[in-house]
Parts: sequence; structure tokens; C-alpha cells
Amino acid sequence: MAAAAAAGGAGGGSAALGDSGAIDYSVHEAWNEATNVYLLVVLASLALLVYARRNKRRIMRIFTLPPAAETPPEPNFYDSMKKIRLRQQLEMYSIARKFEQQQQPPKQTESIQLSVE
Repeated sequence: MAAAAAAGGAGGGSAALGDSGAIDYSVHEAWNEATNVYLLVVLASLALLVYARRNKRRIMRIFTLPPAAETPPEPNFYDSMKKIRLRQQLEMYSIARKFEQQQQPPKQTESIQLSVE
């Protein structure tokens, strides 16, 4: 670091090289740290990729819903009995309406004519 301060303080040279030709090591240290971070990220992503390929079924099982949660295996007995009873009531109502219509003679609808004077 002292060499970097000396190289930066002696004007006229570039940022990486001073008057004495000494290399600014802070740039190299930063580069090394950056490449180390990138190397760690690449290695971690490769490790995750290998893990994902080996445990594909285990990972996919996390994102799928269990089949028991989608539909119950058997319908509820009480609900099915309610539906049957409702269907029977509707059938009886429709039969009663047809019978009533057959028993009553058709009514003549009264028509009213309006005349304009």
C-alpha cells in the first residue's frame, strides 16, 4: 500500500506504473478478490446444477401438489344423499306441474284493443 501511495503521489506516470516502474499492487489485489468471488459463484452454481440433476425427482416433488389434496377419493355420503333427494324433489315438482296443466283447461287470454281517436 505504501508503494501505491508513493506511485500515485509521484505525478506524471500512469495509475498502474509509477516513476520507478513499480506495479500498483492494490489493483492486483482487487482483481484477485474479484476473480475469487466469481470463481466461488461459478463453482457454487455448478455444484447446484449437479445436485439438481441427481435429485430431480426430489426437487420436482416439492413443487407438485399431493394427489390426496386435489380430490377426495370417495364422495361424501351425506352430500350425495342430499343431491339425490334434491333431484327427486325436482322430478316430483315437474310431474305435479304437468298434471296441473293437464287438469286445467287452457285459459283464453283477454286481449284489449286500444283505438286512437
